[in-house]
Amino acid sequence: MDPITLHTERLVLRPFEERDEAAVAEACDDPDIQRFVPVPEPYTLKDAAEFVRNTSRNGWRDDTMYNFGLFTRDGGGERGGEGGREAAAREAGGEGGVLVGSMGLVRLELLRTAERQAELGFWTARGHRRKGYTAEAGRAVAEWAFSALGVERLEWVAQVENEGSRAVAQRLGFVEEGIQRARIVHRGTRRDARIAALLPSDWGYGLETPYLPSPR
Repeated sequence: MDPITLHTERLVLRPFEERDEAAVAEACDDPDIQRFVPVPEPYTLKDAAEFVRNTSRNGWRDDTMYNFGLFTRDGGGERGGEGGREAAAREAGGEGGVLVGSMGLVRLELLRTAERQAELGFWTARGHRRKGYTAEAGRAVAEWAFSALGVERLEWVAQVENEGSRAVAQRLGFVEEGIQRARIVHRGTRRDARIAALLPSDWGYGLETPYLPSPR
């Protein structure tokens, strides 16, 4: 599909562009991101170029991943005195916007089947965590998924130890459904993962496919 841009009170969610590569490289060359997200380690400017120019762009074109860069709308963000990193982020955002993270719908192979399913994935740049940006973006992406794409089950999956990601999912209203053993392969090792789901009905949207919950 053609890439789109979403807006929230504090953020612009738009597809990554070549001007963003330095900011992406700065953000992803972070042990806290590399611990849980399948990005190269170390993460270089060349890796960022591959992600921006090929992986992310092709995801939109081929309907395999709809990925957004998350940028502040006012250009200010909440700066943590990170010097070159913040300068790169401001240049990337245009009009002063700062890169605060990335979010997308992934595993879209079931989106256009009877399953109508997608998964929400995200990372947040150091210096912009615990400020509500990722949950704010998540609300916009989930609403778009339900209202425009017809998603009927939005999943979240993360390593059991990834409490930051879990906190975002909880704020969005995802309902945890358990721990799946050996679900994720990360750096050559299988790891257990929590899985949770958000349904359109959780937010007051209807489902095109009838839903019969099991007795509780």
